[in-house]
Amino acid sequence: MTDKKRGIHELYREDPVAADEQLWGRKADPMTRRGFLTRGSLVAMSAAVGATIPFAHLMPSGLIPAALAQTDTPFAIPGKEGLVVLNDRPVNAETPAHLLDDRVTPAKHLFVRNNGIPPVTTDIDLDAWEITFGGESIAQEMTFTIGELKEKFKHYTYQLQLECGGNGRSEFVPPASGNQWSTGAVGCPEWTGVRLRDVLEHVGFKDDAVYLAYYGADIHASGDPDKVPISRGVPIEKALEDESLIAWAMNGDDIPPMNGYPLRLVIAGWPGSVAGKWLRKIVVRNQVHDGPKMTGTAYRVPCKPVAPGTTVPDEEMCIIESMPVKSLITFPKSGIEHAVGQPLALRGHAWAGDAEVSAVHVSIDFGATWMKADLEGPANRFAWQHWNASMRLPETGYFEVWARATDDMGRAQPMVLPGWNPKGYLNNACHRIAVQAV
Repeated sequence: MTDKKRGIHELYREDPVAADEQLWGRKADPMTRRGFLTRGSLVAMSAAVGATIPFAHLMPSGLIPAALAQTDTPFAIPGKEGLVVLNDRPVNAETPAHLLDDRVTPAKHLFVRNNGIPPVTTDIDLDAWEITFGGESIAQEMTFTIGELKEKFKHYTYQLQLECGGNGRSEFVPPASGNQWSTGAVGCPEWTGVRLRDVLEHVGFKDDAVYLAYYGADIHASGDPDKVPISRGVPIEKALEDESLIAWAMNGDDIPPMNGYPLRLVIAGWPGSVAGKWLRKIVVRNQVHDGPKMTGTAYRVPCKPVAPGTTVPDEEMCIIESMPVKSLITFPKSGIEHAVGQPLALRGHAWAGDAEVSAVHVSIDFGATWMKADLEGPANRFAWQHWNASMRLPETGYFEVWARATDDMGRAQPMVLPGWNPKGYLNNACHRIAVQAV
């Protein structure tokens, strides 16, 4: 019989509680969800992370230690640095948390999420690129070049956060199909362009307008020119918000090719898939848009909570709109060593879809106690908010720093995982990093 070796991530994806028992001998307490560690299992886990674990008795069951859950494999792509590849057909790559430490995400560190094959845009005349406005609810179809958009309409620059709806998918159990994002499918650059609303009002749209959707110049992954890889959209009310842009620049330069050059939508706070890239056409619909990746289970979650592993009929799946509250620890990098008793500086970002973040707390004892961090307001609506804190590690050993954000509606991140859904969307569990106190 062949002995098949399986990695720790596979074991935890299949059954985290069973993995706990198999790897460490740790059993779950059904009342508290804490893991019960025997002396032997504590020794095993401490050996794996390389230190004693002072708050081990408070660690939730079924949770892979953060020190063993990190990946840091670089992926080289033109204009990008340090990204981790998840898929190459089409290209999808995320950014390790410590590379997202900048207040404004640089182009080299913005994640890549593609559904098809990007168009060839080398040596094009940027200002000659055309975008057409049409659909049932447009008064008259009109086409503009980027040059005409720049000339006819006022320019705006906003710092706007984009996040893939599947960010965090790798933590769901049972596992969901799709790119196994950890935490790095998010970024918050500055975008420059014209307000979508201004152009729509210039073109004219009818009173029966319900939805706005896009079509890009990218090609279906199959190579079939007659197939559309993705065409999603938002209700007309969301499209008409001040911060919804048709953008041609990011951080004052051309948009990177993999992020939509020469023209893209930027509609923040909702799944990044509504912010179409390589923009060629915008349609205003008199119904909810039904393009590719708008129907079935794509970018939808169960309308009501379901048990893990449940098969949910399409008609009981609801379109994802505002993204949930979330935070990220961007400094220090997970896995560092730090002196006992010395201040440990912590910082990161937090965001909350259409809402605003009202508080961020941090913990070093697996969420048993929390300390409030200092939180800044956003640069503008839909920009992520920066937070910082300082803590001291009380003794030598293995610690995890956890961050938890709360929005202005009082909704806080769950400690471990939110409700399960078949496609692995909207995981906003607390971010955590590993620190060795020496």
